[in-house]
Amino acid sequence: MQYSEAIKYLYEATPVFEHMGASAYKPGLQTTIALDNHYGNAHRHYPTIHVAGTNGKGSCSHSLASILMETGMKVGLYTSPHLRDFSERIRVNGQPVEHSFVAKFVEDFIEWNGTGSAAKLHPSFFELTTIMAFKYFEIQKVDVAVIEVGLGGRLDCTNIITPRLSIITNISIDHTQFLGNTLAAIAAEKAGIIKPNVPVVIGETTPETLPVFLNKSKGMNAPIHFAEQCSSHLLERVDFELKGNYQEKNKRTIICAAELLELPKTAIEKGMKRVSENTGLMGRWQVLRHAPLVICDTGHNLGGWQYLAPQIEAQSCRQLRVVFGMVDDKDIDGVMALLPKNGTYYFTKANNHRAIPEHVVMEKALAKGLIGKAYPTVKEAYMTALSESQPDDFIFIGGSSYIVADLLS
Repeated sequence: MQYSEAIKYLYEATPVFEHMGASAYKPGLQTTIALDNHYGNAHRHYPTIHVAGTNGKGSCSHSLASILMETGMKVGLYTSPHLRDFSERIRVNGQPVEHSFVAKFVEDFIEWNGTGSAAKLHPSFFELTTIMAFKYFEIQKVDVAVIEVGLGGRLDCTNIITPRLSIITNISIDHTQFLGNTLAAIAAEKAGIIKPNVPVVIGETTPETLPVFLNKSKGMNAPIHFAEQCSSHLLERVDFELKGNYQEKNKRTIICAAELLELPKTAIEKGMKRVSENTGLMGRWQVLRHAPLVICDTGHNLGGWQYLAPQIEAQSCRQLRVVFGMVDDKDIDGVMALLPKNGTYYFTKANNHRAIPEHVVMEKALAKGLIGKAYPTVKEAYMTALSESQPDDFIFIGGSSYIVADLLS
């Protein structure tokens, strides 16, 4: 089997949340456990760190992996979604999984599992790729693996692991159709990754989420640590490579977690300064060019845009230009209420079944006093913004991970 055939199978033969949305979501761990048993419970052969949260879990996962790499360890990293190629989801010491491994894994799975009505199991895309990652890390003999939760926590298929440390970055309103429509309900789902006697770091709390975390950790006899109370001197010393305003809270969470793991201070400093170089992280307030300044960011929900919008508006420039689109399960009206009114907008849609059509985005935006035109592709929207810009303009591209993925592709 070729890599392209394996990827086609993963996207066409298994339900994919990124493409299908709610219909692809499979709560529960039964299928994952069955797969895990077939593949020899691979995640039990190395220590893990488990990272959940509404926003920031990708940045925290990559940053911790970078720090661990600076100690000399061989580090696995499993994150989602990818921006350019599927292999970005599964990395060892920053290097994406080999295409040949993906192809062989899928080929062997089909041979064992069967197809159609004769298939033993009917895993989702994320269930199968999670087990693929766990097996790859075992084969690669990693010293540790950082595992990012896909969606929620309690019923997420990554939750079969028993980590050395659990991390919950923050809680905000997102994926309400699966996790609940209150902060407390969402916190309860995220708190599902807290395991008996396993320490947990909580990045941010609110009056609604604090008692949820306290009660869960007490019930699990899990030592709980609040990053908001971290007073490490490294907070001032560390030059964190990731510069989005929202990264200040992630920085505190990462340092709290790294110090709990008793990682060397030099490794923490070096790792946080070289996140992108070490792990291949993209799309977090990423500078793509200067004159005009072009920055993209994968912030895609109301919680993320509460930080992004003020940072965009604060940029010193002749003219702000924003390439913008979202997918249909996000609070587009809430996000649009935060968007700077002084920008010229290039409304667009990602190459994704869940993308809101560009003319719908534009209609909503015009009703909120935003000025701009609609473009059918991210490439056309970006190239138009670039062609209309002067050297002292600022172009921002975002609204969805998939908008950034199309841009970087």
